[in-house]
Amino acid sequence: MNYDFCFAWNWEYDADFAQLLEHACQQEGLSLLHLTPENVEAARSSLEDGKLTFAAFFDRASDADGRYIPFINWAREQGIYTINPFRLARRTWNKAICHEEFVRAGLRIPYTLILPAWEEQAEIPVLDLTPLGTSFSIKPAHGGGGKGVITSANTWEQVLAARQQFPNDQYLLQAYVILTCFGERQAWFRVLYCDGQIYPCWWHTETHVYTPVTAEEEERHTLMPLREITARIAEICKLDLFSTEIALSMDGLFIVVDYVNDPIDLRLKSKAVDGVPDEMVSDIAGRLAARVAAAVRNPNPVHLTLALAQNVQSAVLSPSSSTPPV
Repeated sequence: MNYDFCFAWNWEYDADFAQLLEHACQQEGLSLLHLTPENVEAARSSLEDGKLTFAAFFDRASDADGRYIPFINWAREQGIYTINPFRLARRTWNKAICHEEFVRAGLRIPYTLILPAWEEQAEIPVLDLTPLGTSFSIKPAHGGGGKGVITSANTWEQVLAARQQFPNDQYLLQAYVILTCFGERQAWFRVLYCDGQIYPCWWHTETHVYTPVTAEEEERHTLMPLREITARIAEICKLDLFSTEIALSMDGLFIVVDYVNDPIDLRLKSKAVDGVPDEMVSDIAGRLAARVAAAVRNPNPVHLTLALAQNVQSAVLSPSSSTPPV
């Protein structure tokens, strides 16, 4: 069987997004293969036998299930169009790497100390925590959904204990941003990005509820930098789909507080109070389908050449630790 597009997913809450993507692909005249835990083994056999091919690929499963890795390898070897290529996505999963890249790019980020992994260097000198303020967060470099994050830390002993929770991972000690407020609303934003389109949202740090930023609010509160910063992040990470979190501090500075989220949570707001607004998810599905349609119908020889060159330098991929979409 030959498909235009293969969508790999294994999170039950992706079902609504998968349905929207199916509809968008139908609108574009694309055939779509849903690669799920129910058919992944049979599909892998067909792939190895040459009975299954596809012209574009989108992976939202391999971070939690190694059975999807052969499809990533095959897509890379064939040089086909891939949404959020693994080699790029896995760099964004490391907050320490993102931090360094953002610093080089001149983006504002919270004051941060990066510690080596405990396995790499168990004993480290006591650091001056004063620049972090009276309270700071402790974050493993990998992971999502708040896994392993310690909020409101204030002692070196907490830092030492945290490092052993994930001993193979680096840790970031990060100062808090004092937020400005517009009335009762704190200026913390989660911004989604998809193939050039930017979706700024107010984001409640405790309830995780999204509220789209209106055009009137964007102008009244001078929030246009949210789009400029997100576009710059897209240039850095080169992903097709991601989200980032940006805070507006009391002194009027836009600060990137959570660098790049991938994969992102695409549950519908109509189904979950902390889901993404339905119209945004629908638009994302439509944009991805249109992007795939353009890539399939007008393959870019340069893209193919680069993909094949990268394959020469790439080792066989192995699954990373499972992290929930954020």
